[in-house]
Amino acid sequence: MEVEKGKGTDVSDVQGEDDLDEEPGEEIESAPPLKVGEERELGNSGIKKKLLNNGIHWETPEFGDEVTVHFVGTLLNGIKFCSTRDNGEPITFKLGEGKVAKGLDNGITTMKKGERVLFTLPPDFGYGAEGRDGVPPDSIVQFEVELLSWITVVDICKDGGIIKKIMEKGERNERPSDLDEVLVKYQVTLAGGTIVAKTPEEGYEFYVKDGHLFPALTKAIITMKRGEKVKLIVQPKYAFGDKGKEATDGFPSIPPNSVLNVELELVSFKPVIDVTGDSKVFKKILKEGEGALVANEGAAVTISYIAWLEDGTVFERKGVDGGQPLEFITDEEQVIPGLDRAAATMKKGEQALLTICPEYGFGSVVAERDLAVVPPSSNLVYEVEMLDFVKEKAPWELNNQEKIEAAGKKKEEGNILFKDGNYQRAGKKYDKAVDYVSEDGLFQDDEQKQIKALRISCWLNGAACSLKLSDFWGAIQLCSKVLDFESYNVKALYRRAQAYMKTSDLISAEMDIKKALEADPQNREVKLLQKTLRQLQVESNKRDAKLFTNMFAQMSKGSSMPVKKLKVEIAEPEKSEEAAATEKECVAEPSTPSEDRMAVDQS
Repeated sequence: MEVEKGKGTDVSDVQGEDDLDEEPGEEIESAPPLKVGEERELGNSGIKKKLLNNGIHWETPEFGDEVTVHFVGTLLNGIKFCSTRDNGEPITFKLGEGKVAKGLDNGITTMKKGERVLFTLPPDFGYGAEGRDGVPPDSIVQFEVELLSWITVVDICKDGGIIKKIMEKGERNERPSDLDEVLVKYQVTLAGGTIVAKTPEEGYEFYVKDGHLFPALTKAIITMKRGEKVKLIVQPKYAFGDKGKEATDGFPSIPPNSVLNVELELVSFKPVIDVTGDSKVFKKILKEGEGALVANEGAAVTISYIAWLEDGTVFERKGVDGGQPLEFITDEEQVIPGLDRAAATMKKGEQALLTICPEYGFGSVVAERDLAVVPPSSNLVYEVEMLDFVKEKAPWELNNQEKIEAAGKKKEEGNILFKDGNYQRAGKKYDKAVDYVSEDGLFQDDEQKQIKALRISCWLNGAACSLKLSDFWGAIQLCSKVLDFESYNVKALYRRAQAYMKTSDLISAEMDIKKALEADPQNREVKLLQKTLRQLQVESNKRDAKLFTNMFAQMSKGSSMPVKKLKVEIAEPEKSEEAAATEKECVAEPSTPSEDRMAVDQS
């Protein structure tokens, strides 16, 4: 039996994971674990596994991993044909490379560390029709195997360019992302053992996205867990290629086309989060907070911080050096947007470094703060600690009456914001109000009337916000929810018609206006909107007429037969000083024409 002794395995030709997954292994994951002395067939392979001693932990090796085992191979009559026990030295080989019988490869992938088993292999998974020394053709063979240990081997780029051997597993399952700041230790050597790069004793810190030394390092780091130690074999294209590297910092030069060996440890990393999703507010976590809960929107938070400009000028301190911490409600515009948004993502006890662009800071104006003046368009840095927070109660934490009261309060807050022209925040308040009364089955019959009125009112007001923000599809969706309950709600039909007109769906707008006038024939705002619609339809007809005229003109040029001119009769639009009322909103009562009073439902 040919196997490799020792650990000097060449891993440059490791298979890709896609190929490895196709190898047969244990296909009975749903079956209960084997008990000592119990035997079971692995899937339908004919390979039988009998457990002799339990292993530890739950992990098992995979194809491509380097395993270290003891084994004894025998025929069914007990005659031994190979053994590592005879000289007391285990062997190390890579699973899936044909170094041992195919069935033995497959069987070992089902074993835990320290486990001892007896595998019975049919000829197809043993030595087949050819046999081997000591094994006749078409023989059933048995292997008593003890799995001592294994090293996980990963082909990071699936092309053999960066091979990673995991020497020591890391903590938890978190891995750094491109934005994170990592602290690493490494030593880089040439094939002959010459050290060509090495970090100081304390390691080296950098942002993954910025890269460091050569491409393979960052590609490997993002696959590692905190505390993980690995060995890398790096081909030239992921190192310094055909140019090599000149001698620097007391280390010798790296010749062109050099294969590098790297011992790498991911000591730690600080997660960096793009808070706003547009790369304008970043949060680097300096210290993890407690538990899993974050402050979230609407929470009453208490924070301490030091804030400074890019040049180091400190302009504000809160809750440090004996000062009072800052208390505020998130999502209420009580602090600059960047600090507000970041605080809503923090856990109790969390410490973070915030980098805030002007759009989420003080903008283009001068801001006079406690310790210094912040110039216009300044980037800001805040070092923040979340001392405490009290989250706004979620709907499931309230009884029915509390839900109705909370919904009413959120609606009133939305109305105030709408009057102030803050349509974005007003819309969020209406959404929150609906969230409190969104489950019909939890309310009694006498409460259903109240929650229906609240929902309809908030959907209508939310639609008004969407129109103001030019979110016409959002307005259509909210009005449609109202019309599912009240098919002739004039406000919903009016606002949906406005949105349809803005999206050039004039047919749907005409249907909604017609329906609204059926419900309220004298509604002035709806009539004005109808006239505006007619003007749009006339303009649309003119465009269509011009299009068809041009089309027939082109056809007549290319044809020997005379083509009659297309005569399109277009009605003159009605002359009215009221035609400019395109943006008028539907009134709550037919007798109230004022747009300002009817922009939102105050009831």
